[in-house]
This record gives sequence, structure tokens and C-alpha cells, in this order.
Amino acid sequence: MGETAGEQTVKVMANLLAVLEAAGLDFGNVVKTTIFLKDMNDFVGVNDAYAAAMGEHRPARATVEVARLPKDVMVEIDCIAALE
Repeated sequence: MGETAGEQTVKVMANLLAVLEAAGLDFGNVVKTTIFLKDMNDFVGVNDAYAAAMGEHRPARATVEVARLPKDVMVEIDCIAALE
């Protein structure tokens, strides 16, 4: 999946986009995301990958550090998208 949190973020964002596209949406429809990090020290790499995927769109966002994530990944992201 990726050795760094930034690399994992690239994959997470690709997965999110695939789910959105299956519903006829894209990142432009996202109104809120929550990023869960295993280590807040990984924020810069995650933020860079997230920003690259989102482009100019900047939905509301929360980022939190958590003790553990499923399958011991470094990052997990959820999003809320609005269908117009």
C-alpha cells in the first residue's frame, strides 16, 4: 500500500475518487473530510498528497491523531459528498 503516510494517502485518495466516481461524483462534490493519522508528525506528507489529489478544491477538513487504525495503516480518510 505504501511505506510512508504520504504514499498511503495517494492510494487512499485514489480509492475515495473511485467510490465517488461510481456515484457520478468527484472531489468537487466533497464538502467535508476527516483525516485520521497514526502519527501527527506525518501531517506534511499527507497534506501534500491530499492537496495534490484535491486540486484547487478545499472542503472543510479535520485531522486527528489516533492510537491505531485498521490493518495498522498510517492514514485513513473519510469524506462527505453532496449530490447536487
